[in-house]
Amino acid sequence: MKTLQQSPLDPAFVQDPYAVYAQVLSEDPVQYWDDYGMMAVFDANTVHTLLRDRRLGRAVLEDQRTEAPSHLTHFDAVERVSMLDLEPPDHTRLRGLVLRAFTSRRIKALEPDIHAICDDLLARLPDGPFDLIPAFCTALPVRVIARLLGVPEGMSEQLLRWSNAMVAMYQAGRTHETEVAADAAAVAFIDFLTGYVDERRNQPRDDLITHLIAAEAGGKKLSRAELISTCILLLNAGHEATVHTLGNAVKALLEHDTSASALAPDTIAATVEEVLRYDPPLHMFTRYAYQDIDVGGHPLAKGQQVALMLGAAGRDPARFDDPNRFDPTRTSTQHAAFGGGLHFCVGAPLARLELQIGLQRLFAHAPNLRLTEPPQYQNSYHFHGLDRLRVTL
Repeated sequence: MKTLQQSPLDPAFVQDPYAVYAQVLSEDPVQYWDDYGMMAVFDANTVHTLLRDRRLGRAVLEDQRTEAPSHLTHFDAVERVSMLDLEPPDHTRLRGLVLRAFTSRRIKALEPDIHAICDDLLARLPDGPFDLIPAFCTALPVRVIARLLGVPEGMSEQLLRWSNAMVAMYQAGRTHETEVAADAAAVAFIDFLTGYVDERRNQPRDDLITHLIAAEAGGKKLSRAELISTCILLLNAGHEATVHTLGNAVKALLEHDTSASALAPDTIAATVEEVLRYDPPLHMFTRYAYQDIDVGGHPLAKGQQVALMLGAAGRDPARFDDPNRFDPTRTSTQHAAFGGGLHFCVGAPLARLELQIGLQRLFAHAPNLRLTEPPQYQNSYHFHGLDRLRVTL
């Protein structure tokens, strides 16, 4: 097996990981990524196959599970019951309960709220050069997910700080300080949501927290720990990917002088899917092998991790013609941006709705929007989103 030596913190890689992906795909798409100490899979066919392979999973094998260090006790308490890191039967029960509350009807009902939030944000945009990431791309999804859950939108900035501290645990270059900050954020999140859940038990409302409390399957409901962990997961994942995708989408649309026709009612869905293929928000998703298996002619032993390179899969020339070209008119954009299999993103329908409405509203408000300086990606691999996006109306 070839060995890939590429620091995920290298500034050139952060700004353009696709050049490295193209090189790997031209060689052996299954390589040992030395910097991560694990096998990495880059081609679309194998990535899509492994996302659905039940011989792999997110949960750590029991004989490899260790106690969390004392400075990560609270963060670990949230993670241990997180739907993202569970496998059946626990994952099946938990995801089923969440889907009973997170229905397509509930998501569709958020459409007027998304428009109302866009109205407010767009009215506040300045005429002169400004950074679109905090002004619109971050503000929209965090306010939407707060409104969905039923927590105060006025707390959006505080929720964002807690969320960013916890999400930093999954980024390259994690330090002891990162871990301490994440645990402190978990404490604050748990305290806040515990009070909110108790309030909703006594005063139910038409929000997701109330419906998660009421959700029941086979006589079982979410435990308090599961309920709080699920709310934290929805808050963290519910804004992180959409923030990055909104910024990446605006960058792609402006850099390629994309026609306004790509944002029309009958084309916007395809445009969003092309953005998710071309420049997705999450580039790596890891799994554990639950038995010895063969991956592209290479052995993966039980207990070992494998990195599924979602960002590389979207640029695989074996699946997409001229993959480095941004083309909203593509007829097939079967990407892996939302994962696949049992862990397919539960919030994908909401993310798509936010992206479609957000892009349409932004460019309708500012049809002459243009970049004032080259966009810069933040050093947050294996996420891939912009640190700043300076524009003018």
